[in-house]
Amino acid sequence: MRLYVVIGALSITIIPSAYAQWAVYDGANHVQNVLIAARTLQQIDNQITSLANQAQMLVNQGRNLASMPLSTLSTLQSTISQTTALLAQAQNIAYSVQSVEQQYRQAYTSVSSGMPDSALFSQAQTRWQNSVGGFEDALKLQARVVGNIPSDSSAMNQLVSSSQTSTGALQAAQAGNQLLALQSRQLSDIQAELAANGRATALQQAREAATEAESEAQYQHFSQHDAYVPGTVSMFGSSGN
Repeated sequence: MRLYVVIGALSITIIPSAYAQWAVYDGANHVQNVLIAARTLQQIDNQITSLANQAQMLVNQGRNLASMPLSTLSTLQSTISQTTALLAQAQNIAYSVQSVEQQYRQAYTSVSSGMPDSALFSQAQTRWQNSVGGFEDALKLQARVVGNIPSDSSAMNQLVSSSQTSTGALQAAQAGNQLLALQSRQLSDIQAELAANGRATALQQAREAATEAESEAQYQHFSQHDAYVPGTVSMFGSSGN
């Protein structure tokens, strides 16, 4: 009985003590744990935001590196080739320094009073053909330049639209570069047209100058003959002057 009483007393003494120990609440420790969890959650949220920003940056870089699908380079090159081919088909006197020097010397500066009439006529005909050919070449080139206007307008509209709807810096830059290329080709057309018109005008002016020299040579050639001396002419059996 004493043993049971002692055990019962010990049980009464220990159990309340253990129960009291389990029920103890540490508020400071709980607050500390909550703060640590909040900081950890904030760090995770910051990392998520950083990763989202990096992903957006990569998307933007991809857009900036995207190439423009529209290209007018082949059309511009084809047009330039056609204009160059027209210039290469220049009649009689080509766009060449050596050709100009040789043919100009033969047809425009070799007129002299000692030349026969047949040679003077042949050179005059050559100069006339050069002038007519020069004006014809200028008209052909003008027709080519005017014919390029509709295609240039279409290309310009497409490039401007592509520039305005570009998804990145590279596409916008490429559209701008192609617009500059189009303007350069148009300036080349203007330069070629001016050259053709100037060539035709120069040939006509050279022809007029050579014609004056030819007239002077013919006058000198004619003046070298003896003066006219009237003679006696017999008509109907009579004589008279």
